Amino acid sequence: MSGTSLDGIDAAIVETDGVDIAIPGPALATAYHPWARAMLHEALESAGLVTPGHPIPQAIVKAERLITDAHIDAVKRLLAENQLSAGQFACVGFHGQTILHRPAERRTWQIGDGQALANAVGIPVVNDFRAADVAAGGQGAPFVPLYHRVLTRNMTLPVVVVNIGGVANVTYVGSGNDLIAFDTGPGNAALDDWALRHTGEPIDRDGKLAAAGQVDSGVLEFMLGHPVFAKPPPKSLDRFDFPMAAVEGLSPEDGARTLAAFTAAAIARAQEHFPAEPHGWIICGGGRHNPVLMAELRTRLGQKVITAEDAGWRGDFLEAEAFAYLAVRSLKGLPLSLPSTTGVPYPMPGGRLHRPEFPEFEFRGHYT
Repeated sequence: MSGTSLDGIDAAIVETDGVDIAIPGPALATAYHPWARAMLHEALESAGLVTPGHPIPQAIVKAERLITDAHIDAVKRLLAENQLSAGQFACVGFHGQTILHRPAERRTWQIGDGQALANAVGIPVVNDFRAADVAAGGQGAPFVPLYHRVLTRNMTLPVVVVNIGGVANVTYVGSGNDLIAFDTGPGNAALDDWALRHTGEPIDRDGKLAAAGQVDSGVLEFMLGHPVFAKPPPKSLDRFDFPMAAVEGLSPEDGARTLAAFTAAAIARAQEHFPAEPHGWIICGGGRHNPVLMAELRTRLGQKVITAEDAGWRGDFLEAEAFAYLAVRSLKGLPLSLPSTTGVPYPMPGGRLHRPEFPEFEFRGHYT
C-alpha cells in the first residue's frame, strides 16, 4: 500500500479466505526518500492536466516506474526476511499510487505496473481495484470497509473505524454488520505539507508544531463551511480538495494547530450521518501518532476513542492487509465495494489479475 500521504510503502502478509478469516502475518514498512516524494508530487500535479486519450507526461511515466520498482523491492524483501517463497502465495494485492481521483467525472487513476510486478516476483498480482466501481458511478472510495467488518466481528457494535491518512475516512459497522463508509475531509496531507514548508520535516512529528499553537476559530469556522460537509454520503475526496489557502496568514504554529483541529472537527461531523450512537471510535492511519490530533478528536467526539493498537490491530499495516484481503475477494469474484460504502449501484466486484509471464523484464536493482 502506498497512500495519499506519500510517506512510503507498507507491505503485509495475510492468510485469508476473503470472507470471514483474515490472519495477519509478517509485515514491513519502507519510507520514501525525499526525492521520491518530490517525484510523486510532480506526478500528482501533472495528472490533473492530462486529458483522456492524450499522451501521458514523462513525470507520470517515471513515477510509475518508481512505484513499480519500489513495490517489487518491498515484496522481495518481505519474502526474503521471512524465508518465504513465491510458491506459497495465491496473489499480491497491489493498490498502486493514486494520482487522480475524480469520481464525478468517472475517473480514478492509480499508477503502478501490475504485470511488471507479477513478472518480477513470480506471483499473480491483482491491481486496479477501484476502476470498476468508479465506472459504474460509485465513488471508488473508501475501499477498506469490508476488511473493517472482519476486524470488528467480535466487538460490541456499532463501532466506528477512522482511517487518518492523507484523506480521512470512516467506516460505521452497525449492530447488524451493516456498513456505512465515506471520506470525512482532510487527513494528514495538508498538515504534512504545512510542516514540510515551515520545518523541513515531512510531518508534524509528535504534533510539536501544532502543540505550540492555538486554533484560529474564525479560520476553522470558514473551512468547515466547505459544501462537502453538508453533502450526505457516499462521498469521496482528493488530497487537493482542501488547500491551505485559509491558513496562509497564520503563524506556523497556529496554522498547524488549526489544521489539526480541522481534521478532527470534520471527522466529528461524520456523526450526523450515523443511524445510532457508536460504542466507540478506533483510530487508524498515521494521524493516530499525532497527540494533538488525538486530543482534538477526544474533545470533539466526547465518546470512547482508542487507537488501532488498543484494539489489538496493527495500525500501520491495516490498509496493506486490506488490499491483500480484497485481492483474494477479487480472485473469487466477490464484491469489493457496496452501495452503502461507495454509492455503487450494486455490490461490485473488481480488480485486474496479472499472471507472471516472464517476458524480457529486468528489475533495475533495489529501490533502497
